[in-house]
Amino acid sequence: MSEKDLKPGRPMMGFGRGAGPHNIGKPIEKAKDFKGTLRRLLIYLKPYRVKFIIIFLAAVASTVFSIVSPKVMGQAITKLFEGFLMKMKGLPNAAIDFKYISNIILILIGLYVISAIFNYIQQYIMADVAQKTVYEMRKDINAKLSRLPLKYFDGRTHGEILSRVTNDVDTVSSTLQQSITQLITAIVTLVGIVVMMLTISPMLTLIALVTLPLSFLATKVIARQSQKFFARQQKYLGQLSGQVEEMYTGHKIVKVFNYEKQSIAKFNKVNDQLYDAGWKAQFISGIIMPLMMAIGNLGYVFIAILGGIAVIRGKVTIGNIQAFIQYSREFSHPIVQTSNIANIIQSTIAAAERVFEVLDETEQIPDQKDLLHLDQPKGDVKFEHIKFGYSEEKILIEDMSIDVKKGQTIAIVGPIGAGKTTLVNLLMRFYEINDGKITVDGIDIRDMERGKLRSFFGMVLQDTWLLKGSIKENIAYGREKAKEEEILQAAQVAYADHFIRTLPDGYDTILNEEANNISQGQKQLLTIARAILADPAILILDEATSGVDTRTEIHIQKAMLALMEGRTSFVIAHRLSTIRDADLILVMNQGSIIEKGTHQELLKQDGFYADLYNSQFVGLNLKEF
Repeated sequence: MSEKDLKPGRPMMGFGRGAGPHNIGKPIEKAKDFKGTLRRLLIYLKPYRVKFIIIFLAAVASTVFSIVSPKVMGQAITKLFEGFLMKMKGLPNAAIDFKYISNIILILIGLYVISAIFNYIQQYIMADVAQKTVYEMRKDINAKLSRLPLKYFDGRTHGEILSRVTNDVDTVSSTLQQSITQLITAIVTLVGIVVMMLTISPMLTLIALVTLPLSFLATKVIARQSQKFFARQQKYLGQLSGQVEEMYTGHKIVKVFNYEKQSIAKFNKVNDQLYDAGWKAQFISGIIMPLMMAIGNLGYVFIAILGGIAVIRGKVTIGNIQAFIQYSREFSHPIVQTSNIANIIQSTIAAAERVFEVLDETEQIPDQKDLLHLDQPKGDVKFEHIKFGYSEEKILIEDMSIDVKKGQTIAIVGPIGAGKTTLVNLLMRFYEINDGKITVDGIDIRDMERGKLRSFFGMVLQDTWLLKGSIKENIAYGREKAKEEEILQAAQVAYADHFIRTLPDGYDTILNEEANNISQGQKQLLTIARAILADPAILILDEATSGVDTRTEIHIQKAMLALMEGRTSFVIAHRLSTIRDADLILVMNQGSIIEKGTHQELLKQDGFYADLYNSQFVGLNLKEF
């Protein structure tokens, strides 16, 4: 056995892999309710109880066959030593029994092969269990996200939601697939090693056990010190990541304002702090390994001396001493492995807890059982005494009533935060009203299926959204099984056909994830073509021409007028030139409709709207809101 094989941290005898002692000292994320979260996680594992029993038995069998191997190997060494000793003494017929040794080697090969087979079985079944578990978990999360109200997504960043759906679930998956089997293996290995050591020499076993308290004490003291620096390392790493993101996403602004030197200085400062904390954390935690080796070697020296004396006295065979030394060198590995896996499980339960927090979120009000159906909506929309607030304490809309007839164009104007977009969100049931009623063709929207209700609407928003795929697929997104000639016609009406045909692959051009291989104006044209193809009964336009040039805007205005003909349209406007021909203009401020009428009527009133309009076209100062 080489010194390399004896080095701590190297898996031996099929004990499995795990994080080494260098991980000790890193801050461990803990769950708020460990027991409760663990019980919920076990519910997902409950259908696989039989498989877990098989995994446990396979892990035990694999480990047992590995543990027995050193002692069997010791018999071959003993036989070899005895034959060599007889030859040295010059005894007649002295010879090394190579046949016996060969049989031992065959037995060892068989033991290792059987151990490997059982290890493969447990890994294969555990991988299946882990993947099926997270598969069900992902299904539940996906279904849950579809039932959550819009306010849940408004109150959280996309990164936070994605982290819970992907990273946290992956953490659970990797722990189930690796750490559970490693934990079983480590515990069985620890018990097995102690038993095998006791069968060889109880006295030597006691010496080996004496080194444990020293190892635990040294590890605990050093880990406490290194944990502070690991915490600082995480803190500065977060700051550095934010700084890098800020510098490279806004590099044009940095250069325009000549802020390069300050940015580099700020980066260097945080980088130095990260280096200092990281160096100290790694250095202090790195002391654990040599310290444990030193303590282990101290015990190894005593075992080697006392074992040698026992061999000379004939109390123990040399093969058993060799096996005992191998056991003693591996004795600390399952202990360290168990400690690390326990920490991993703590972090995993914390990750599972975050997943369950999503599953416990309050869902949107479910659709009623006896729903009303509206196959051919005309487009009559009525708001009756609507009261709404994002929270009970802060009511945004106190009492709003609007009566919109089929084919009318309703423009909604007002300062930021006036409630313009909120009105549209209520209409599509993204939020539930506190009081009052909203009807489409006389039917309360709460008596309709949400999906069916939203199919009545076509939306063109200021913030364009296109999926990764071809231009043809993006235009057809709002209408299932759309024919190619219908797609082409919609693009022509939206004045998008010309620019699409100038692209290398035309309508088959693939847009990337952010669709930044076409211009902002071109993206807006595609979303308009998508709305045209959907042929909805009710249109919602949120400054649909904001991203295009003046000439294109004129063409789109004509296309939009044709599209809006005969359809009820809600237009959220910022540029008041786009809504002068609206049938009704609603002027909103702080959630209330403060003025309403046609463009000419509102100008004659010389109120809020007139002031807003003049500020854009005449240059007068805007009144304070």
